[in-house]
Amino acid sequence: MSQLVDSDETTPLLRDDTSSDDSQDEDYKSRWRSIRVMYFTMFLSSVGFTIVITSLWPYLQKIDDSANASFLGWVVAAYSLGQMVASPIFGLWSNYRPRREPLVCSIFINLSANIYYAYAYLPKTNNKFHMLMSRAFVGFGAGNVAVVRSYVAGATSLKERTSAMANMSACQALGFILGPALQASLSFIGEHGFTVNIIDLQLNMYTAPALLAAVFGLINILLVLLVLREHRVDDHGRHIQAINYASEDRVDISEETDETIDQVAVVTSNVLFFIVMFIFAVFETIATPLSMDMFAWTRKEAVLYNGIIICCIGFESILVFLVVKVASQRVGDRPVLLAGLAIIFCGFFILLPWGNHYPKIQWADLKNNSLVSQISKATIASNSSSEPTGCPYDQTWCQYTPAIHLAQYISSDILIGVGYPACNVMSYTLYSKILGPKPQGVYMGWLTASGSGARTLGPVFVSQVYTILGPRWAFSLICGMVVGAIILLSSAYHRLIAFSVRYGRTLE
Repeated sequence: MSQLVDSDETTPLLRDDTSSDDSQDEDYKSRWRSIRVMYFTMFLSSVGFTIVITSLWPYLQKIDDSANASFLGWVVAAYSLGQMVASPIFGLWSNYRPRREPLVCSIFINLSANIYYAYAYLPKTNNKFHMLMSRAFVGFGAGNVAVVRSYVAGATSLKERTSAMANMSACQALGFILGPALQASLSFIGEHGFTVNIIDLQLNMYTAPALLAAVFGLINILLVLLVLREHRVDDHGRHIQAINYASEDRVDISEETDETIDQVAVVTSNVLFFIVMFIFAVFETIATPLSMDMFAWTRKEAVLYNGIIICCIGFESILVFLVVKVASQRVGDRPVLLAGLAIIFCGFFILLPWGNHYPKIQWADLKNNSLVSQISKATIASNSSSEPTGCPYDQTWCQYTPAIHLAQYISSDILIGVGYPACNVMSYTLYSKILGPKPQGVYMGWLTASGSGARTLGPVFVSQVYTILGPRWAFSLICGMVVGAIILLSSAYHRLIAFSVRYGRTLE
């Protein structure tokens, strides 16, 4: 079998150098085709989440007027709760059976749940709970992220790992871009849209993106069935035995599997990943309500403008992945992770409200209120539209908390758009290296579950704290969490090393 070429230092972001050497064997080409299917699966998983994220709040308000910002936190959290439950299950499944089985099953669940979401308006009562359940099932289907990460970790050598993980994160970022961009582009359909009577479907700016995500899911299933093959290599790139893929060229690594994984490093990595995902979950959940409160945007404006902003952050993230691939090769994975956390801290610190300019109060909530006379006419400027805009008067902090300026909001977006992708890719790149050559399905399931737990608690936390106490308390607590993560990383810095480096088989 020909010697595999380590090409990660010269590999462009979304290409792997499989076509430059005609002598590379079919195993190598098949391995990278399969890895690219995993890239695409991660891309579609990201699209499936972000394609509706900016319209969740207005859609929820439209189908059930009893829903409030606190319930929005539960709706956003439902996705991650479903993913948290499913990730270890699919990870364990992938350790013992061909990966196409959990992948096809999970994608089908995701596809069906998106159709359920599009019909959440149909029941006569409790529409908000139908929306909650649909997002939980979408998240359950997204538990396949653990399978994707474990496959890529097992199918790449140590030198290929950071590059492959960065590529996968870039595909995730592309999905992060395309989802809100598609939502924004579909906003022209409007809130009412039109009805397809034969299937009793209201096709509008809220339901069309979910149905498009279902179509993407169908494409993904076909790719998994037709292209994906099982491959696994050791830290040096030599093929080893994989499920449902037998070959005489496979080497035995049983001598490596007796060595133990550093459980302290595993737990530390899970905690750091939890914090990173918690912080970003807070950011993505609060973006729409915060912008509607602070800038008096309508529901349609909030969906459109935040879609554009998130799209721009996604493009920024791809540039960050390019830098991360180079930086990690030169200075290592841990310094990049530390720098990413410092940048995130700056992003949330900038978002703290200061000054003596206050947000506009929703005029509709001030009718017949004795306190109207105490509030300046400038603050309660009239709104000619039928939809009230501004900060709701029942959020008492609106009356005494300074407004966040648009420049603060944009600056924070830019910094978080740099820090988060760097922390995200370095977290699970380090984790996969710490785990070493053993099957990583269950461990990756736990990592994904920790991230999903963060995305479950983050939206609930921020919706409660933001609604009751306001942005100053919410973002101050987040800054404290980031400082805690920096301290934890610094204290465990010497233990976060690759499995083969720990046992002296490879130099760091």
